[in-house]
Amino acid sequence: MPVLNRLFRPILVATCIAVLAGCGAQSLSPKLRSGPERVELSGVPFFAQNAYQSAPASLAALLTQQGDEVTPGMIEKELQLPQKEASLRDGLAMTARQHGLVVYPLGSRMDDLLEQVAAGNPVLVHLREGFGWMPSWRYALLIGYDRKNRQVLLRHGHERRAVMSFGAFEAGWTEAGNWAVLVQAPNQLPAPVERARWLKAADELAAAGQVNAAKMARLQMP
Repeated sequence: MPVLNRLFRPILVATCIAVLAGCGAQSLSPKLRSGPERVELSGVPFFAQNAYQSAPASLAALLTQQGDEVTPGMIEKELQLPQKEASLRDGLAMTARQHGLVVYPLGSRMDDLLEQVAAGNPVLVHLREGFGWMPSWRYALLIGYDRKNRQVLLRHGHERRAVMSFGAFEAGWTEAGNWAVLVQAPNQLPAPVERARWLKAADELAAAGQVNAAKMARLQMP
């Protein structure tokens, strides 16, 4: 029986993801439904992602947007890839902080992400792609959405403007643990923002040695 469980578990996971993708995302909040029908942050930089480079390419784009002149190759070295692949999420956060930026984690609802995009903030996300025995995992930037057509827009892989249905995006994001963060300048509050979460992110920035940037971040929160 344990052997059968191991054999059929990937098939079950793949089936569940496919069902989720077909059913669509959660119902959107009244706030999102009353907001703009379509948002696209076209000014977000783009670096094509080679194999195993989705994380450094995505972070390099966010750092470039904040005025930091970096390349995916530079960030790849800072992340110490491929040696530190297993702790990549922590590495991404630490690298962003070392560049003086606040890493603000988002909630586990799709609304949490789309609200930030509507406010002009691109979101760094982790997605599972593919089904069955050979799934792949990729980092991408959520940079837009279309409520009418129920689609999101991503900086993803070799596509500057990848289109994905709400359902497929949410299924892949959920399978990757609903991990999503903002990478913000210390004087750039998310919208909406949770006070305790922002101040904790400022403390983590100070712990990374960016004391002045952390002080600036705290001053944004009355």
